[in-house]
Amino acid sequence: MTTAHESETVKMQTTVKPNSLADVAQAMRAPGTRAIGTGLETRGIHAWFGKHHALSNISLDFAAGTVTALIGPSGCGKSTFIRTINRMHEFIPGAAMAGEVLLDGKDVYAPGTDVTKIRLQIGMVFQKPNPFPSMTIGENVLSGLKLAQLKVENKDELMQECLERAGLWSEVKDRLGAHGGSLSGGQQQRLCIARALAVQPQVLLMDEPCSALDPGSTLRIEDTIRHLSETMTIIIVTHNMQQAARVSDYTAFFLSEGGPGQMIEVAPTSDIFSRPQDERTENYVTGRFG
Repeated sequence: MTTAHESETVKMQTTVKPNSLADVAQAMRAPGTRAIGTGLETRGIHAWFGKHHALSNISLDFAAGTVTALIGPSGCGKSTFIRTINRMHEFIPGAAMAGEVLLDGKDVYAPGTDVTKIRLQIGMVFQKPNPFPSMTIGENVLSGLKLAQLKVENKDELMQECLERAGLWSEVKDRLGAHGGSLSGGQQQRLCIARALAVQPQVLLMDEPCSALDPGSTLRIEDTIRHLSETMTIIIVTHNMQQAARVSDYTAFFLSEGGPGQMIEVAPTSDIFSRPQDERTENYVTGRFG
C-alpha cells in the first residue's frame, strides 16, 4: 500500500525534468516532401586554402522546410563549408574545392553554370550586418533585384512583404527613406535578411547571424528564422548551443583534430544534445571543450 507521502514523491519524479539543451530543442519537423534528387545536397566536399586542407569529405542532405545548425569549435571549417555551397569560397585567392553541391539534382559547380543565378537561389546572411550605407532602407531591400536585373510588377508590395517576413516592417514602415545605417545592429541584420529574401531564394545560409547582437535582437532573429523555414531551407552556423537547440531541426557537429575539418555526426537536434553517438560530440555539447 502506498502512503500519501510516497504518492507525492512518485508524482514529483514523473513530472520534474532535467534542465538540458535536449529539453530546449524544438519538436523536430519532418523532412520536406520533395522527391529524392531535389533540395540541397553536398557530396564529398573538400576545401583548400593554398596547400592547407581546410575541410574533408563533407556529405550532407538538407531537407526542404527545415533548419540545420552547424556547430563546432572555431577553425573547424563550418563557415568555409557554407561558402562552398553558394560558390563564395572560390573568390578567395588560392582557394580550391572538390566534390559536388547539388541543388535539385544539378551540380552548382558544373561547367557553364551561371554563378549569379546560383546566388539568387542560395542566399547568404553574414556575421556582421552589411546594409549598403548610401542606400535607404527601401532601396536596400530591393538592391538585389537591381543588381540581378530582375523585374517585378509591384516593388512596394515586394518590399513590404520582405520586411514583414524579416520581422522588421512594423519598426521601419514610417521611415523607409532613412538610410540603412541609421538602424540598430539587430535591425540592420533583419534588413539584410529582407534583402536576401527579395530575390526569392530556395536556400538561406546564415553565418553566425546573431554573434554581435544583444539577447533581444537575437530572439527576434530566431523568430524570423523559424518563420522563414516554413518556406525555405535554412543552414545556420552558430557557436551558441542554446540557439542551435532553439531554432534547428537537425544539427551537424564539425571538428578539426590537427587536420582538415570533418563532420563527426549529424542527427535530429534533440538527439545531438541528449544522446549523441560520438563521445567527441558529447564532450563538445556539454562544454568539456570548445
